[in-house]
Amino acid sequence: MAMNCIIIDDDKMSRKILEEYIQRTDSLKLLHSYANAIDAINQMHTLPEPVHLIFLDIEMPEMNGIDFLNTLKQTNSQIIIVSAKDKYAVTAFEYDVTDYLLKPFNYARFYKSVDRAFKKIDNFMSVKSLNNENTTSEEIFIKKNATLLKLNFNDILFIEALENYIIINTFDEKYTIHFTMKAIEEKLPPNKFKRIHRSYIINLNKIKGIEENSVLIKTNEGTKLLPIGKSYKEDLIKTLNVILK
Repeated sequence: MAMNCIIIDDDKMSRKILEEYIQRTDSLKLLHSYANAIDAINQMHTLPEPVHLIFLDIEMPEMNGIDFLNTLKQTNSQIIIVSAKDKYAVTAFEYDVTDYLLKPFNYARFYKSVDRAFKKIDNFMSVKSLNNENTTSEEIFIKKNATLLKLNFNDILFIEALENYIIINTFDEKYTIHFTMKAIEEKLPPNKFKRIHRSYIINLNKIKGIEENSVLIKTNEGTKLLPIGKSYKEDLIKTLNVILK
């Protein structure tokens, strides 16, 4: 499978280098190269094929890379940031980007990022394919090495983000996979799971209590205290069957 990709970068030389690297990579197909984010956001929907991967610069006039990410409310596209400065890295990874390429970079570093994106898409497609077979399924399949492992929803306690990975915590074991929080959230039933923080998704049935801005989850090591983000707390309380005096 070839990944369809686009470039969004106002620097002509940077676009040229990326275009050359993409041309040398059999697993990539360049759909379009944009000189600014405004053209990209207005024209992406006219592309003949879906976009799997976006190479995105941060510092651009009128609409910067972060502004562009804010417009992508629902997307399965992988994002690789391409920037001359590392000061945006922390902010970028809050958007579940796949990687952060610091200019200048060589082909080896470029290919490493592409391979990381390809593995994420491969994992996503494996989960999507299996879940689509039965929309009322009570389990999810995850890729562990060369094996597809079945996890029952009821066995999952919580899921946490770890840089470019997620950790699925069950009562007996932890599974670390190359996936994003956004992608796994879309695969979980919303009546069973709720995101309470940019780094945590919990199984609602595993809540033992709520203390101010924390949720208590029972694990095999005792009680785990997970933070509730301010923007998530109200939605969590509405979801629970709460009796308020």
